[in-house]
Amino acid sequence: MTRAYKRKLIEVALPLDAINDASVREKSIRHGHPSTLHLWWARRPLATCRAVLFAQLVDDPSSHPDRFPTEETVEKERQRLFEIIEDLVKWENSTDESLLKRAAAEIRKSCGGMLPPIYDPFSGGCSIPLEAQRLGLPAYGSDLNPVAVMIGKAMVEIPPKFKDWKPAHPGNKAHIHHRNAEGLAEDVRYYGKQMREQAFKRIGELYPQVSLPAEHGGGMATVVAWIWARTVPSPDPAFAKVQVPIASTFLLSSKEGKEASKEGKEAWVEPVVDKIAKTINYRIRYGGTEEERNQAKKGTKAGRGANFLCLLSDTAITSEHVKTSRIMNRMGQELIAIVAEGKRGRLYLAPDDSHIAIAQKVKPNWKPEQEMNQDCPTLISGRGYGFRYWHELFTNRQLVALTTFSDIALEIRAKIEADALSAGLSDDPTPLRDGGTGAKAYAEAISVYLTFNISKMASVGSTITSWISARDTLRDTFSRQAIPMVYDFAETNFFSNSSGNWSGQIDRISTVIAGFVPSSSPDSVKQANAWEASYPHGAVISSDPPYYDNIDYADLSDFFFCWLKPLLQPVYPDLFGLLATPKSEELVASSYRHGGRQIAEDFFLNGMSKAIANMARQVSGDCPATIYYAYKQREIDAEGISSTGWAVFLQAILKAGFSISGTWPIRTERPGRLTATGTNALANSVILVCRKREDRAGVITRAEFMRFLKHELPIAIAKFREANISPADMPQSAIGPGVSVFSRYEAVLEANDSPMSVKTALKLINQELDAFLNDTQGDFDPDTRFTISWYEQKGMATGDYGVANSIAQARGISVESVKDAGIIKSEAGKVRIWKRDELDPDWDPGKDRHLTVWECCYHLIRTLEQTGEYEAATLLKKFGGVMAEAVKDLAYCLYDICANKRQDAKEAAAYNTLIATWPELTRLAATIPDVGGDEQTNLDL
Repeated sequence: MTRAYKRKLIEVALPLDAINDASVREKSIRHGHPSTLHLWWARRPLATCRAVLFAQLVDDPSSHPDRFPTEETVEKERQRLFEIIEDLVKWENSTDESLLKRAAAEIRKSCGGMLPPIYDPFSGGCSIPLEAQRLGLPAYGSDLNPVAVMIGKAMVEIPPKFKDWKPAHPGNKAHIHHRNAEGLAEDVRYYGKQMREQAFKRIGELYPQVSLPAEHGGGMATVVAWIWARTVPSPDPAFAKVQVPIASTFLLSSKEGKEASKEGKEAWVEPVVDKIAKTINYRIRYGGTEEERNQAKKGTKAGRGANFLCLLSDTAITSEHVKTSRIMNRMGQELIAIVAEGKRGRLYLAPDDSHIAIAQKVKPNWKPEQEMNQDCPTLISGRGYGFRYWHELFTNRQLVALTTFSDIALEIRAKIEADALSAGLSDDPTPLRDGGTGAKAYAEAISVYLTFNISKMASVGSTITSWISARDTLRDTFSRQAIPMVYDFAETNFFSNSSGNWSGQIDRISTVIAGFVPSSSPDSVKQANAWEASYPHGAVISSDPPYYDNIDYADLSDFFFCWLKPLLQPVYPDLFGLLATPKSEELVASSYRHGGRQIAEDFFLNGMSKAIANMARQVSGDCPATIYYAYKQREIDAEGISSTGWAVFLQAILKAGFSISGTWPIRTERPGRLTATGTNALANSVILVCRKREDRAGVITRAEFMRFLKHELPIAIAKFREANISPADMPQSAIGPGVSVFSRYEAVLEANDSPMSVKTALKLINQELDAFLNDTQGDFDPDTRFTISWYEQKGMATGDYGVANSIAQARGISVESVKDAGIIKSEAGKVRIWKRDELDPDWDPGKDRHLTVWECCYHLIRTLEQTGEYEAATLLKKFGGVMAEAVKDLAYCLYDICANKRQDAKEAAAYNTLIATWPELTRLAATIPDVGGDEQTNLDL
């Protein structure tokens, strides 16, 4: 059958290592990164989105046999395209307009001279539309959640309206550039500074400086944060009227070499308990005994959860007592330390009575009255503490500060409009939401970003914000995708020059805006239900949908909605007219919302099927769609590669009318190099490449499905191995070609004529992958094949010589042969494999008269673990090409045995690490002078 479309690069090959490396690195970039504009959960890395968009639009060279008639010319052209992607994914190149134009030219060449529109119906944090816009593509997105839509508008819709505009403020502008969105950014910075000055005039007395004791040089210092511990009445009747602290830790600083920590000594709070007077006071200590420091780290905790000890009586403070105290309004808070700005770092000071008095006398005139979801398990409200309203997550001082900034934001909008008119902008009254670009619309645009800063300040300025002793800084409300109970919290000073201050957040927002590369297209983000959204004509789909039950987006985003709504409802009344974010139609499988796991699963499957069917109806047939899926490691740990969430998601895609032509594992969360972490964790995201399903063949049996699978899967796996897909990621990658076979037919029938489920198909694909890896053993030398079989049975344990001899004879060798090869130890009727740390450190493959793949693999891993990549690359160079490939094959095989049969995660990590670092080893090996060549070391395999 002749294919009706040209295959795109993403359907054939990707420079996965470069994309993964750039995506992982991006997680550590904060300055200027668009994610710092406003929080949204589970954003895909921009590098990944940029690479995927380019690869799904550009033709693979094999689609043009007239231009690339041979495999050599195809590969040469493919490498040229890879080089463009490798440049595109680098963070430093994200605003390189010459490179972006070059990429756009390649896209035009493959798309009939046009730049097709990109649409993301689950735009969320808007990474995909933003990267489409960066590549010059018309960018469109939609989301049900108004907070997500507002973030999208701020990223891709608003900046193009004011592209290349000069700043409108009346201050000094001689030094300001105004290319792209730089003028817009400068106005946000200017008016943000004005807001800070106005706010300080109104409430500056609520944020006093603190007196420094003589040991810190005396004088006054600006407060960074006040550290509070929540308190409850002592459960001991003798102290029932005394509020005692429930603190997760008393540790303030474990960061070495800072003034605050007394030349490297830990700083911590010591409670001074007077049982007779029934009082608890607090002082700052440094160093101390190991026992004292360990106790300080634990605070008053006594086990997991909300369980503590009373400092006055050592009585247990149970979780029930803590929750009841909160429900009965008997929970308080007590200042236990003050963090101040020092000349060489943080200063930690004992509580100051005048500061306590100021905090206690503050009374807010307004507070957000929206209710939290009382059933959501990821919210503090759903955990039995009695929290009901969002304002209960803030101190009175925090509420006063946030409402003051909000009042000023409303006032300053009129000033911005007046300044814009004076600067020569049009007096056109058309508002921003209707496409206006006059002074009124410009003032509204600036106010959007200023409002974002208030929302960001709420996140760093709540009672869920805590102090990170290891970094001497704040941990904001959303350090994870939930709002947990926090027992000791850090109240930031919005007017300091340190963590969580207003000016620093404004600078971050302005820097992000200045880095946008807005296009001239009418890009837009709208609010829409994914299964009803209308797409632009000829749209190409790239989307990052919600993942089964991962994140309760709507319930979490209400935290921001309650602060955004009062300020942005006049600007976008349709978005912010509701009391809270929409929840009933949100596509997440939340058991608490739907009344049970199965009902939630059915809701997710039906809704996602309708949403993806809507994609299939409207998507362009010229290019594949790309859909992201994010794994949770616990999901795989519990159910394997055929996990419920994954199977349900794939079922939705197939049911909607797509076929899956590829799956690419993308690593986005790796905390460090695999050689350092030794992890087998799966790639965090999978990119599914989907085509509108053509007319399918009829029905086939399970046996026929397996026959086709056995034919096609090995070819695909071989290509994945050439691309150095890690062993841990291989099952994910194999799903693409496997499900491609499955979705090619109307149905695959089981023996009882019932249609095969996706979950069953996934299990069969994984079984076939295992069989393929086992089949590769036949290509190894007999000694290696013996050792694989022995290792599968015994691991590194000792076994009987007779059993070993039977295995060896079945492979046409003897145990003595394997012993002679230096693989096993055999004596006194017992046999075991030599461990890597027992191998000869002076071993040289060029001088080994009985060389085996097993030896080479084990020595290579040993060298990598003990001496590093360069030495391992030197050894790899000595192996030569044939042996090197055999070693890589063995690593895949042994990983499969360790991970799936022996359940030895630690040993599996060694093989996973070897494959993960293989590209770097081969790169280094190519730079090393020839050390003997293939003829000395290659086996005739």
